[in-house]
Amino acid sequence: MDRTELADFLRSMRERLQPQHVGLPAGTSRRTPGLRREEVARLAHISVEYYARLEQARGSSPSRRVLSELARALRLGTDERVHLFALAGVAPEPPAGPRSDVPETVLNLLEHMTEIAALVVNARYDVIAWNPLATALFEDFSAVPPARRNLIHRHFLHPDPAGRHYGMTGAEEFGRLAVGQLRAAAGRYPDDPRIATMVATLREHSAEFAELWDHHHVESGAHHRKTMHHPLVGTLQLNCDTLAVPQRDQFLVCLTAERGSSSHDALRLLSVVGTQDMSVTEERGP
Repeated sequence: MDRTELADFLRSMRERLQPQHVGLPAGTSRRTPGLRREEVARLAHISVEYYARLEQARGSSPSRRVLSELARALRLGTDERVHLFALAGVAPEPPAGPRSDVPETVLNLLEHMTEIAALVVNARYDVIAWNPLATALFEDFSAVPPARRNLIHRHFLHPDPAGRHYGMTGAEEFGRLAVGQLRAAAGRYPDDPRIATMVATLREHSAEFAELWDHHHVESGAHHRKTMHHPLVGTLQLNCDTLAVPQRDQFLVCLTAERGSSSHDALRLLSVVGTQDMSVTEERGP
């Protein structure tokens, strides 16, 4: 435990916060910037005396619970929280499960990807964000119940085997890769009930999944070449690239076509027509 650095860090984090940031009245008699020590102590559910000793580099080593409460009270970001635990010499608690909140910057990026089909998945392979072209290429994810917006569940248990992979080649490779990454996620999030339930369900109802799971196979991949048979625009040759979203354990999946190719023209067409029904209904006379 680095008492001096911990004291300086706590003081700096306290002074940057204003009362209104944490739902407290500003008042008119504040002589120091930011929050008062007693306000931080109250928000963190610890005694004022103990918190004062921490800021004076005289306190005993705080527990993991106290550090978690201080991180919450001081509105620390992910990196700041890790730094707080490191200064106290305590290993941070692993998160209960994969995060599903996508950074605003990534959502903004999705909006600007007009010729790239892009979606965001978390460590469970839940689809948690997508752009209009991804909807046109795959399906309208907003019409799918959130509990079923999961690519691994779809791959192994979709009721229509022909539609499990959106007409894409490389299904066997995807299954092996996805199961390996799910196993790695289960190790990072041992207390996540959704991963545990998902694995149990898949093992029970998919022999293919059970065999892959029992192999204890773990691997990752960042680039793949895919052939896709789309019901509207026909056969597409696509590059599939996976980019990590920092600090979130999420991945931005991007599908692109070579510029000037027929597949690129098809993607541009899909970006215009979206999910419209392009079938022609014969008009019947009276």
